[in-house]
Amino acid sequence: MDDLKHPSGNVTSYNIPDIIPILPIVDTNLFPKMVLPLVLIQKEAVELIDEAMSGNRMLGLLLSKRSDINSRHTAKDLHRIGTVAIILKMSKMEDDKAQLLIQGLNRFKVIKFLQDKKYMQAKIDIMESKNADRSKENRALMVNIVEQYEKIVALSPGLPSEMGHMIKSLQEPNILADMVASTINAPVLEKQKVIELLDVNKRLKKVTRLVNDQLEILEMGSKIQSQVKEDMDKQQREYYLRQQLKAIKEELGETGNESVEIKEYRTKIEEKGLLEEAQKEAERELQRLSKMHPSSSEYVVASTYLDWLTSLPWNESSKDKLDIKEARRILNNDHYGLEKPKKRILEYLAVRKLKNDSKGPILCFAGPPGTGKTSLGRSIARALGRQFVRIALGGVRDEAEIRGHRRTYVGALPGRIIQHLRKAGTNNPVFMLDEIDKVDSSYHGDPSSALLEALDPEQNFSFSDHYLNVPFDLSDVIFLTTANVLHTVPAPLRDRMEVLELSGYTEEEKLKIATRYLIPRQREANGLKSTHIKITPGSVKKIISGYTKEAGLRNLERHIGSVCRGVASKIAEEKARKFVVGQKDLHEYLGPAPNMPDMALRIEKPGVVVGLAWTPYGGEILFIEAVAMKGGKGLALTGQLGDVMKESASTALSFIRANAKKLKVDESFFSSHDLHIHVPEGSIPKDGPSAGVAMLTCLVSLMTGRRVKKRLAMTGEITLRGEVLPVGGIKEKVIAAHRAGIKTIILPLWNQKDMEDVPDNIKNSIDFHFADKMKTVLELALD
Repeated sequence: MDDLKHPSGNVTSYNIPDIIPILPIVDTNLFPKMVLPLVLIQKEAVELIDEAMSGNRMLGLLLSKRSDINSRHTAKDLHRIGTVAIILKMSKMEDDKAQLLIQGLNRFKVIKFLQDKKYMQAKIDIMESKNADRSKENRALMVNIVEQYEKIVALSPGLPSEMGHMIKSLQEPNILADMVASTINAPVLEKQKVIELLDVNKRLKKVTRLVNDQLEILEMGSKIQSQVKEDMDKQQREYYLRQQLKAIKEELGETGNESVEIKEYRTKIEEKGLLEEAQKEAERELQRLSKMHPSSSEYVVASTYLDWLTSLPWNESSKDKLDIKEARRILNNDHYGLEKPKKRILEYLAVRKLKNDSKGPILCFAGPPGTGKTSLGRSIARALGRQFVRIALGGVRDEAEIRGHRRTYVGALPGRIIQHLRKAGTNNPVFMLDEIDKVDSSYHGDPSSALLEALDPEQNFSFSDHYLNVPFDLSDVIFLTTANVLHTVPAPLRDRMEVLELSGYTEEEKLKIATRYLIPRQREANGLKSTHIKITPGSVKKIISGYTKEAGLRNLERHIGSVCRGVASKIAEEKARKFVVGQKDLHEYLGPAPNMPDMALRIEKPGVVVGLAWTPYGGEILFIEAVAMKGGKGLALTGQLGDVMKESASTALSFIRANAKKLKVDESFFSSHDLHIHVPEGSIPKDGPSAGVAMLTCLVSLMTGRRVKKRLAMTGEITLRGEVLPVGGIKEKVIAAHRAGIKTIILPLWNQKDMEDVPDNIKNSIDFHFADKMKTVLELALD
């Protein structure tokens, strides 16, 4: 924005030229000495301003006889007398508009219009005011105008009170007349007549008439407003009297007609068939509501409560289909593999078919992300023909999220269980509580404790929500839960659930799932048909082994989606009609595969062992490295290890020192060397006892100089006596080892029973050894 001010600060010191550009204005006036903001939208007007800014910044304003702001104005449309103005500020806006702040300098009269340029110009003559002296008549007119103007300011909220004080300070009659005419709410044509009056005496008389007219209008409006207010006060008083009369009649037993809203609530309560306790509470609340004023806050609270009571599915339930063959078909169509969970689900449904009032257990699907836990719940609902409801419990820390807030709180609502039951519309949906292991507690209460009543078949027939404050029967609801880990679930809550483990998928299972489900789903999601794209089995295998490292399927589906989007982009550009995506093409869509050094190269020296670990996201292989340095009996452990893992390392070292001769370790080694055990990927926390066997083997390999056999992995807990104890997560660990190319695995003897869960194709491709003593482990592992 350009700030344009005359150095002297006095508008009369400008030299006004004989020829100036003419700017037509509509619905406004500019008086000398007054300031006016304008917004110009016409192209010719903006060009006029640009040229004026490059020159003396002056232009002439003439009122148009036409009111259309967008039309082109000609000389015939304009008045001949107007005001010369100077541009004080100018800024360009969006869409080639211009915003101006201009100040009037003097009156002028058009002698002749000129059309030399795109915009209008005129030859002008400056007009000076006459009879501008302070004669008695002029002073009398000025006093009258000031008095009337002060009254106008008092009645007009848009005029600041300071305007009255400023008008009082003006001593020049012509300036007073112009300023008052400029600020009052008078018609534009009347103001134009004031501009055209050069005789100041006549101008003052004209302004006096305008001021009197404006004052009469304002006084009349004020009178009308007072009358309306009195009428409203009277109506309000009559309303309150009627309400009091109504209350008196009710006390006397002369109850009048109920309102429409009260009748609707009464009808809903009768038709809903509420339980006895809920019926009493609804009628009591309705009685309170009928005595309240509709505008009171208590009325809103009571009506909201009745809305919840009358909209819950107290008796509405869906009829179960319970066709076991159809349920088996749905489960097999929706999920590949997962034989144990599907078998248990079918048993669960079969018992419900044979015994309708069966209070079955709460099933908890536990396993890594992306293994199909939530979708199993959807399949159960589809097989039963019931509504499916899901609540995400991750991060829930307030008990009121489950049980609701009491009605004494502002904005209180029922808990999530009641809210989702109303959304489902039936009292027997399949209700999935997702990520129950991530529920947390705080000073607001423990949400897991609130879930105990809902998940207990012996108690949930009278589940009490704090907001409703009446029991609701949840016994017909089928509750399912999901969790990644179980050790974070409180023991009382875990005791109410039957856990079904969902392990990770093998490469063959992932290939079949991708072919049957993931590729068609992503193809449809990205607008492709089967004729547009074909992803070869080899490329799917490469995505599984080279681009994803997970137990579930989410990353695999994301990468397949990336390939489909790349093909869709090419088809949209009409580069081809069909694409076959092979292994060599994956680099184009997914970039380079994250390469890891070959496992054989990583364990070619003594002191390096491959362990097996379990995580909430599936099994993982774990490299354990050890080095010896000259020093004195120090043991350093790095790699962000937990306390249990550090204790395993200390146990392993103590066993070696106690059995040095049997293990053929030089006893002087311990007094002259420091040991450092490191588990790579130090940014990832690691803990648990199952790395004990690997740590002991790693230290013996380092101290004896014997290398661990290639492509061999192990897991197990150790004791100070050298016994190998069983560990968990065997199936997940074996699948991870198979994914990493391991050919030999050493497991605790007590875990031999867990091998029945391992797929047959993995059993046939890996050589398994079982040991109960570390002596056996070392004989199998070391060259």
